Amino acid sequence: MVERTKRQIGKASKARGKRAELDLARKLQEFGFEARRTAQYCGKAGTSDVVGVPGVHCECKAVERLNIWEALSQSKRDAEAEGKGDIPAVFFKRNRSGWFVAMPLTDFVKLYKGDVTNE
Repeated sequence: MVERTKRQIGKASKARGKRAELDLARKLQEFGFEARRTAQYCGKAGTSDVVGVPGVHCECKAVERLNIWEALSQSKRDAEAEGKGDIPAVFFKRNRSGWFVAMPLTDFVKLYKGDVTNE
């Protein structure tokens, strides 16, 4: 078995993340959102991975074992850093599965009841 270097692993992880973000953007487009991956436009840390879902900061994760609490914290931290007041949400999947979304219950209720501003 060939050992991979940290650099090779990092490149593979980055490529997997890019594929996941593109896949999520396509899925959201199927539902009528004007979603697109942001890294190709700005690539700054603290920005939403995918934009085009009004009022929601989309953090995208494609891993087999997700630390959901860490991902939610990152999404909240990044959403606050962006300063737009968007709801932090983690969109996640693993191999051969569909997409799921995690967010605080109070934020889900705001979305469901339409209490989110669509700037």
